[in-house]
Amino acid sequence: MHTDTERCVRAVQSKEARFDGVFFTAVRTTRIYCRPSCPAVPPKPENMEFHPSAASCQRAGYRACKRCRPDTSPGSPQWNVRADAVARAVRLIQDGVVDREGVPGLARRLGWSTRQIERQLLAELGAGPLALARAQRAQTARLLIETTVMPFGEIAFAAGFSSIRTFNDTIREVFALTPGELRARAARRSSLQASATPGVISLRLPFRAPLEPSNLFGHLAATAVPGVEEWRDGAYRRTLSLPYGHGIVALAPRPDHIACRLFLTDPRDLTHAISRCRRLLDLDADPVAVDEQLRTDPLLAPIVDKAPGRRVPGSVDAAEFAVRAVLGQQVSTAAARTHAARLVTAHGVPIDDPEGGLTHLFPSPEALAALDPETLALPRSRRTTLLTLVRALADGSLPLGPADDREEARARLLALPGFGPWTTEVIAMRALGDPDAFLPGDLGVRRAAEALGLPGTPAALTARAAHWRPWRAYAVQYLWATDDHPINLLPV
Repeated sequence: MHTDTERCVRAVQSKEARFDGVFFTAVRTTRIYCRPSCPAVPPKPENMEFHPSAASCQRAGYRACKRCRPDTSPGSPQWNVRADAVARAVRLIQDGVVDREGVPGLARRLGWSTRQIERQLLAELGAGPLALARAQRAQTARLLIETTVMPFGEIAFAAGFSSIRTFNDTIREVFALTPGELRARAARRSSLQASATPGVISLRLPFRAPLEPSNLFGHLAATAVPGVEEWRDGAYRRTLSLPYGHGIVALAPRPDHIACRLFLTDPRDLTHAISRCRRLLDLDADPVAVDEQLRTDPLLAPIVDKAPGRRVPGSVDAAEFAVRAVLGQQVSTAAARTHAARLVTAHGVPIDDPEGGLTHLFPSPEALAALDPETLALPRSRRTTLLTLVRALADGSLPLGPADDREEARARLLALPGFGPWTTEVIAMRALGDPDAFLPGDLGVRRAAEALGLPGTPAALTARAAHWRPWRAYAVQYLWATDDHPINLLPV
C-alpha cells in the first residue's frame, strides 16, 4: 500500500488507525516517522514519504515519533495472509530467528541464499533482514527499559545486541533519547510502571479495533489443558516453552489493548514470547477488511454486525496444537482436555508458578515419541495416529512452523494415518495461521449454516464459501458463535 501515495495521504489526514503497521509516514522536514493515526497535525503532503516498515524508515535516517510511538504499531496483516517466501521470512524474523541464528540460519530455513533474502526483502520492505532484526531489537530493548528495572547492560544482551555500545547508539538513533531518558519518561507515565518482580515484564499488546474477545478468550479457556493453561482473575494464563528457557504469560482483554504479563526465566526470550502471544490472539489481523468481505454475503452479514471483530484463536506452538487436535478427534471438549492432561502429567516438564496453578510445560514431540502406546487411554487407531504424528514432528519430516509452506504441510498431514480434512484444516487454521482454512464438515459449522439458510452439505457450503475468501477461517468463527457453547463465552 505504501506505493499508493494518494491513498496513504488520505489515511494520514483522516488518522485511520486501521493502517497502523501497514505503512509508515516519514516527514522530510522533521526527519521523524509516524504511524498513520499520529495525533499530531498532519504534515503537508509534499513533505510526506511512505515506507512499508519501521526498519525502512530507520534505514533512511528517520527517527521514531515520541508522541505516537510508531515502533509499537500492530504488525502488518499481510504477513499472516500471504503464504509466499517473503511473508515466511518476515514471520521468522518476528520470531527472533535472525537474533538466534543469524541471516544464514534464516536462509537455511527458507531454502534461499542470503543474497536472495536480502534482495527480496529490500524490494518489498525497504530493508534487509539485518535491518528488520535491528528494528525489532530496538523495540524489545525499549520494552525492557520501560517495563523492568533491569540494568541497561543486561537489557542490551537480552534484546539481542552484540555490545552495550551498539545498544546505546541504536536507542539514541531510533528514539532520539538515551536509555536513561526513555526510562525516566516511562516512569512519569502511570500506565507504564516497571515491575519490581524479578523476571516479570508487564506490557500492552496493540491491535486494530474492533476486537470481540468472547470467542477468542472463551475458546482458549474452555479448551484449557489443566496444568498448562488456566483462566484466573480475568486473564488467560499458560506456560511457554521458549528457546532459552520457559515462561508463563497472563493475557487479559482491555478496550484498547491486551494486557500482557510475562514471566521469563531468560529475558532473551522476550521477542519470541511476544510473537507467540500475538499469533495466539491473532492481534495483527485487519478486522475491518475481514468483516467487509464477509458482510457481502447477506446471510452472514447479521451475525457479523452483531459482534464485529472476531479473531481466530491461534496457538503458541504448532506441534503442541497438532497433538491436541488428534486427541480431540471425535470426542467432547472435556474428554480432549482429560487426554491432554494425562500426557502433560506423565511427560511434561514440571515448573513452579508462584502466582497461579500452572504446573507443567506441554511435552515436546521428542518426549512423546518414546511413550508406550499401551499407556494411552485411546482407541488403537487413535494411538497409531498420535504416535505417527509425534514421531514425524520429532524427526523433522513434518515441519510445522511460521516459515513452512501451508499447502505442503496440509499434504504431509493428510498422508498420515488417521488424518482427514477436519483435523488437517483445524491445524492449518489454528497452528499454521491460515486465514482461509475452512471446516465445511464440522458439525457446529453445518448446524449454524443450516440455521442461517446457508447450504448444509460440505460440498455446497464450500461452493458458497468461495465468496468469503481469503477469510473463511473468520467465517467459521462467526458460524460457531451462533451456538451457546462455552467456547463462545468470555469466562467470568
